[in-house]
Amino acid sequence: MQIKDVFKIAVLGIRAHKSRSALTVLGIVIGVTAVTLVVSIGRGAENLVLNQVASLGSRTIGIVPGKEPKGPTDPSLVHTLYGDSLKAREVEAIEKKSNVPHAAEVMPIVFGIETVSHKGETFRPMILGGSPLVTNIFDVYPEEGTFFTEDDVKNRAAVAIIGKRVKEELFGEREAVGEKIRIGGSTLKIVGVSPPKGQVLFFNFDETVIIPYTFAQQYIFGIKYFNRVIVQVDSEENIPRTVYDIEITLRALHNITDPENDDFFVSTQAEIAETLKSITGALTLFLASVAAISLIVGGIGIMNIMLVSIAERTKEIGLRKAVGATENNILLQFLFEAVTLTILGGLIGVLIGFLLLFGITFALAELVSAEWKFVFPADAAVVGIIVSLVIGLVFGLFPARAAAKKDPIEALQHE
Repeated sequence: MQIKDVFKIAVLGIRAHKSRSALTVLGIVIGVTAVTLVVSIGRGAENLVLNQVASLGSRTIGIVPGKEPKGPTDPSLVHTLYGDSLKAREVEAIEKKSNVPHAAEVMPIVFGIETVSHKGETFRPMILGGSPLVTNIFDVYPEEGTFFTEDDVKNRAAVAIIGKRVKEELFGEREAVGEKIRIGGSTLKIVGVSPPKGQVLFFNFDETVIIPYTFAQQYIFGIKYFNRVIVQVDSEENIPRTVYDIEITLRALHNITDPENDDFFVSTQAEIAETLKSITGALTLFLASVAAISLIVGGIGIMNIMLVSIAERTKEIGLRKAVGATENNILLQFLFEAVTLTILGGLIGVLIGFLLLFGITFALAELVSAEWKFVFPADAAVVGIIVSLVIGLVFGLFPARAAAKKDPIEALQHE
């Protein structure tokens, strides 16, 4: 008997039990859809993060307080948010050309979430204390009003640039520039409103109030240290040298002789991108593995359904053997049925995943207020179909062999 005849008989067997076949396929459809969506969303998140890192410019270096965390569960991660090892003297030392000759711009920043109010309306945005360099580094320019100046930073001026969402929450459709807002016990004048920007790394600029870091330190947060120091290097070629100069300068200032005892660390854009890529990749792999469990469950379901089908079709098996069908013919027939069902489930799962991803992409773009692009990795779809094929072979082999081994005389006598 030719392969095409075996395949034709297998298809006829599937069509003869449509309801059972549909339920059998369902487990594979759910599994492949889940895996496809998880991988696609993971790739989308990775692209979003890497694009945001790239948007900061390749010449940007970040100095972070505390020891460099070894992973997301490292206790030292807390010190990167609340460490106090970066203060005014550290910034002054880095600004000296004799210490760090290739540092073109240096900007300390502080940040935290605080309640902002205006005439009874309140909102809790991120407060970002920085300098006019924020416009260059984060590409945030006011669409209304202006940005504050270096003189405002030196004089601890009570001025603010608010994000689009902040304006909507506090002022609605009314003009905001020139109005006053309160943060804690301080009153600030709005000098600018930034356009819709969305998420840039850790800051959603639509929900951010930008103020001079000097004012933020003294009147908002009541601290004398910085949460980060950002340095722009004069050229990409000088990044490694600048990192070295910063490390040497800060170690000398902190009397550190062993780099293992550093109470700060320096991150370049390339390092940040690589770290974030590793994190998103590992998370995607973990979630895809969890989702893949449903494929195993689907495979077990196929094996059970095939065993039930074989029990119900015992006479058919006996009749086929009586007219000359070999054990291999019977084995191939039922194995083809299992493989056909799983491949069909894989194809349907990929198609459903593709369609669902359109809606999820739109929802995520709105949720994270960022340009979340549609990403449908072809390799994930191919792997899903191949895994479906393998599951059909693995979980269909035992029932198929059980069918092939049936004695034709006993099968014909089966009621």
